[in-house]
Amino acid sequence: MAKPTLHLLCGKIASGKSTLANSLKRDHAAILLTEDHWLSRLYPDQIQSVADYVKLSRRLRDVVGPLVIDMLKAGINVVLDFPANTPADRHWLRSLAHTAQAPHSLHFIDVDDETCRARLHLRNERGEHAFAATDAEFDLITSYFVAPDKEEGLNVVIHQDHA
Repeated sequence: MAKPTLHLLCGKIASGKSTLANSLKRDHAAILLTEDHWLSRLYPDQIQSVADYVKLSRRLRDVVGPLVIDMLKAGINVVLDFPANTPADRHWLRSLAHTAQAPHSLHFIDVDDETCRARLHLRNERGEHAFAATDAEFDLITSYFVAPDKEEGLNVVIHQDHA
C-alpha cells in the first residue's frame, strides 16, 4: 500500500490553487484543509490587514499542523490549501510531511500577474471566495511571493495553468 502523501499548493492569488486543490482531493481520495475556509469561519471580520492575516494564520497553523501529521500517520492523503508561497512557508509545510514520515508534492501553479489579477476581479465580482482582495492587496501579497527553488529539496509538480 502506498504511503499517504501531503499535497501542498504554491501560486499567487487567483492562480487556481483552490480549483487544483479540489482536483487533488478527488484524484487522491484525500482530505482537503483550506486556510481561507477556516480563517473566514473562525475569525469572521477580524482580518482587515496583512498583519491581521499573519497573526491569525499562525494561530491556525498551531492547530492544523498536528492534525495534518496525525492524518498522514493514520494513512490519509491530505491536500493542504495553505499558501506555500515563501521559503519559510514551505519549510513549515514540508516539516509536517517530514514529522509524519510521509512523502509530499508541492504543486506550483505558474501563472503571470495579469492573468491572476483578471481572475481576482472576476472572483470578487462573483463573490465566490471567502476573501476579496483589492488590487493594492494583490500587489502587496504578490510582492512576498517567491517561486520554489530546487535548492529547497521539494518534490515540485509544475502546473502552467489550473483555473
